[in-house]
Amino acid sequence: MDILMISGSLRASSNNSALLRTARTLMPDGFHGVHYDGMAELPHFNPDDDLDPLPASVVDLRTRITESAALLICTPEYAGALPGSFKNLLDWTVGGIEIGDKPTAWINVSANSTKAANAYASLRLVLRYTGATIVDKACVHLPVVPSMVDARGLIDDDWVRDGVARSLAALVAHVASAATIG
Repeated sequence: MDILMISGSLRASSNNSALLRTARTLMPDGFHGVHYDGMAELPHFNPDDDLDPLPASVVDLRTRITESAALLICTPEYAGALPGSFKNLLDWTVGGIEIGDKPTAWINVSANSTKAANAYASLRLVLRYTGATIVDKACVHLPVVPSMVDARGLIDDDWVRDGVARSLAALVAHVASAATIG
């Protein structure tokens, strides 16, 4: 089963992307982390353009979400809010069926004093509009600083890695539980 991992940052050396790369190495048995890397190719959202034929990048995003068992998000906060490119990605999912009831979690790596609280409050609000099932037990704050990221772009801090593993275990347990019920 695939867990689609979405970084809210386009930065090459993003701590958010490093966290998701690390999560791919810690996936529980039976699950595979799939990195979504098409955010920069998405056109600006315009409801008038949300018609067939959709741009290939939008079709790709929606297909990946539909085919995944769950979503794992890691995003920075820019100017007290979600980054514009990431919000644009989310806008392409509002009103669609792709995320509806999809188990979704996030890992917040902010090391600043506000803990990116505004971005994550906004993320929760937007995800409610998409119909996502937010798995609160899997949503965690694990501060990451650049010195924790090794030359391979992975986080080498044991405390953070343990936190990622616990978050993934909670997300996977929710997916398994939902599959048993459904």
